[in-house]
Amino acid sequence: MAGENQTHVMEFMLLGFSHGQLFLFVLFLAIYLATLLGNCAILALVSLDPHLHSPMYFFLSHLSCLDICYSSVTVPKILANALRPQATISYRGCLAQMFFLMGCAGAECALLAVMAYDRYAAICQPLHYAHAMSRGVCVVAAAGCWLWGMLDSAVHTLLASRLSFCGTAQLQHIFCDVPPLLRAACSNTHPSEVALHAASVFVGLSPFLLVIVSYLCILATILGMPVATGRRKAFSTCSAHLLVVTLYFVTANLNYNQPSSSYSPVADTLISTLYCIVTPMLNPLIYSLRNQEVWGALRKAV
Repeated sequence: MAGENQTHVMEFMLLGFSHGQLFLFVLFLAIYLATLLGNCAILALVSLDPHLHSPMYFFLSHLSCLDICYSSVTVPKILANALRPQATISYRGCLAQMFFLMGCAGAECALLAVMAYDRYAAICQPLHYAHAMSRGVCVVAAAGCWLWGMLDSAVHTLLASRLSFCGTAQLQHIFCDVPPLLRAACSNTHPSEVALHAASVFVGLSPFLLVIVSYLCILATILGMPVATGRRKAFSTCSAHLLVVTLYFVTANLNYNQPSSSYSPVADTLISTLYCIVTPMLNPLIYSLRNQEVWGALRKAV
C-alpha cells in the first residue's frame, strides 16, 4: 500500500512561500549574485596569481566550487517558485535537489577538516609541510572529500526514495531537504532518521572534532613563537578559516539536529537558509577580509 501511495506522488507543495514572494525573490536573487561574484572571484584569483598556487588556496578554490554548487542547487528553484502562485517541486526534482544538497554538505564538512590539517601542518610541522601536503596528496584529499559527500548523500537519497506520502504531499519549507521530507512522510521514517543521526556523528561531528584538535595544536604552537610578528601572521591566516568552520558547523548542527519539541516551520526554514544559502555567500567575504594575500592578488588583478 505504501508503494502504491508513493507512486502517486508527482510533486510536493512547498509551504514556506506563504507570503512575501516578491521580497523573497529580490532577497535571494541578491544573495545568489553575491555568492557567484565572491566565489568566482576567489576561483579567478587562485587560478591567475602564482603566489596563490599553494595547498591552502587549492583547497579554498574547492570550497568556492562547493559554495557555488550549494547555492545553485537551491536558489534558482526558489527564485522560480517565488514568482508562482503556488510553489511546487516535482518528486524526482525533490530527490535530485536533496541528493546534491546533502552531497555538498558532506563534502564541505570533510574539506573544512582537510583545510584545518593543512594549517596544522604548515604551522606546527613546517619542515615536513612540502611532503605532507604535496600536489598529489592535495588532489587525492580533495577528490576524497567530494566522493565522501556523494556517497553519504546517496544513502540518504536511497532511503528517502522508499518513503511514502499520503494525500497532498506538502513540505513546510522552501526547498527539499531531509528533515522536512521526513516530517511529511506517512511511512516508517526510522531508517532515514538513524542514517541522519549517524551522518551527524561521522560526517558532521568527526570532522569538527578534527578541526578543534588541529586548532588546539596550532594555538599551542603560536603561543610558543618568540616573535610577535610570526604570531600575528599565524593568527591572521587561521582566524578566517576558524570563523568559517564555526559558522558552518553550528548552523549545520541546528539544521539537522533540532529537537522535535521545539520544532517551528519558520525557524527551520530560517536555519536552513542560513546554513545552505547565506553561508556560501559569506565564506569568500570572510577569507578576503582577513587575508592580505587575497587582497594583494585582487589589487594586482584590478
